[in-house]
Amino acid sequence: MKRLLSLVLVVALVLSCAVLFTACGDKDVAKNEQSDNGAVENEQSEKKDNAVFKMGTNAAFPPYEYKEGEEFKGIDVEIATAIAKELGGKLEIVDMEFDSIITSVQKGEVDFGIAGMTVTDERKEEVDFTSSYATGVQVVIVPEGSDIATLDDLEGKKIGVQLGTTGDIYAKDDYGEDHVVSYSKGADAVIALKGGDVQAVIIDNEPAKAFVAENEGLKILETEYAIEDYAIAVAKDNSELLDDINDALEKLTEDGTIDEIIAKYIKAE
Repeated sequence: MKRLLSLVLVVALVLSCAVLFTACGDKDVAKNEQSDNGAVENEQSEKKDNAVFKMGTNAAFPPYEYKEGEEFKGIDVEIATAIAKELGGKLEIVDMEFDSIITSVQKGEVDFGIAGMTVTDERKEEVDFTSSYATGVQVVIVPEGSDIATLDDLEGKKIGVQLGTTGDIYAKDDYGEDHVVSYSKGADAVIALKGGDVQAVIIDNEPAKAFVAENEGLKILETEYAIEDYAIAVAKDNSELLDDINDALEKLTEDGTIDEIIAKYIKAE
């Protein structure tokens, strides 16, 4: 009887230790899992904080993007910098030809494209666009004394445009490809205008004003050619970044940052 009782006590003791060991083990595992999850979350947070956002642009489009020496400046540059900061990262600018920007966005060579880019149905088939952050106006530059006074007068004339821009697209549709000469930069189109190679240039109003101010003997027609919305291009498979940029744009619009940046470069007339 005593031997049986002793055996029962030993078994009970062993079972108690097993339960205790298992419970302790479960707590250790839970503690390790919690630690691992925390480490992953911290790593993701740190990764976002240190993120570098690549902006594709064409820095020959003042006042939206241009260079002074080696420094990038302009409305789009400052807006993109503010967005990157709002998302907890930094901005890296990749300068390229305008008609290469959408392709670079599609290939993931840059995170987004911002270059005074107009939202069009054709472009929406290739990339997604954020909310509009500015309105652009296409105008016509002609030499002073030109017989071109209205848009109708452009019929049959040679028109200079920047390759891949809406001015390029619209002019070819309206006046025919044979009458439109595309240049890699807007400044090149203006040089061609001064040299007599083209008789008019269609380009955004703000760069147009800068080009006319720098080149004596040119003027802008009073008639607007087109009114457009500017937005930021993002790859179609990157909806998370699209949402993040839209959230940042909304905040920067509400707190007045966007208006302050635009007013810095475009003075009210």
